Amino acid sequence: MELDYGLDFQDYFPSMIACMGAEGFMRELINGFRLLMDVNKGLITFESLKMNCFLLGVEDMRDEEIVFMLMEGDLDGDGALSQMEFCILMFRLSPGLMMDQGPTNINGGYYGR
Repeated sequence: MELDYGLDFQDYFPSMIACMGAEGFMRELINGFRLLMDVNKGLITFESLKMNCFLLGVEDMRDEEIVFMLMEGDLDGDGALSQMEFCILMFRLSPGLMMDQGPTNINGGYYGR
């Protein structure tokens, strides 16, 4: 399924890491997770994501698109995103964190090929 909202994606993660440092950036990712999660389950669920779509600016998102978003990051197959799965997904979706020289670690060093 291809999602197209007619929006240009601007990847702010690299500049956020440069400004806030690795620890500050991770705190912000965790804050984002907490904003979207079901407080009773400690996970981002279909219901919690659907309820919070307006925070993402996609309040008209269809149910199947929400399911697709969850499936994209759901590594353990439980149908929801844990904090770790959310953080991994955010890194995977950030093209700016991948450079021509290869993947970088969060502190800006290259892993090498």
